[in-house]
Amino acid sequence: MSERLLRRDLIRFGALLALSSLAPESRADGLRVIQLQPLGPALGAAELDFVRRSVLAFYRVDLRTSEPRALPPSAFYAKRQRYRAEKLLRHLADARPKEAFRALGLTTADISTTKEPYEDWGILGLADLDGPACVVSSFRTKRRAKNRAHARIRLGKTVVHELGHTFGLPHCPTRGCLMEDAGGSVMTTDTEYDLCSLCRERLRRAGQELADSGSIPWPKPDRAP
Repeated sequence: MSERLLRRDLIRFGALLALSSLAPESRADGLRVIQLQPLGPALGAAELDFVRRSVLAFYRVDLRTSEPRALPPSAFYAKRQRYRAEKLLRHLADARPKEAFRALGLTTADISTTKEPYEDWGILGLADLDGPACVVSSFRTKRRAKNRAHARIRLGKTVVHELGHTFGLPHCPTRGCLMEDAGGSVMTTDTEYDLCSLCRERLRRAGQELADSGSIPWPKPDRAP
């Protein structure tokens, strides 16, 4: 297995993108429903709680957690003993409740996708740009992490990033922005802190409400701007 890690530098365009126009309307109070769907072996309670805190620190949404579902056998890639992320996205889109604007899949299993010239490349997360679903794995957050809390912070940052893609945010050139391109390494998360002003404005224009500032659940990195 390669020591290089890819965190989120693939944004899929395809059939699922077209489904975004069919997404249900927001609740009466204006909040979009985000369905958090655990897949496969459960994340710890601390990890799930931190993911919720991370999402709600940036996005004003109605975050609902579903009962865990088994990982779909059709997504399993036996040759590498891991799950294909694009197939998990289709599974999440198909299983998404009618009232949910987006589906957020969380798993402890290793996930991968195709990244030229590699047929099967391990990743932390994958999303449909402005599409109905994203999936994030905690498997690679532990690579060279200082401790469980450090890995948990990486997971939270990745979730905020992937949800940002489903809200229409592309990768951002601003250093330290949570939408920064990972450049193939999980350690990019360690220098990220907040959504930059440009990404926040793009979210507002896209109709996504933002949470009140001041509740970021991780310390500011030493090298962050």
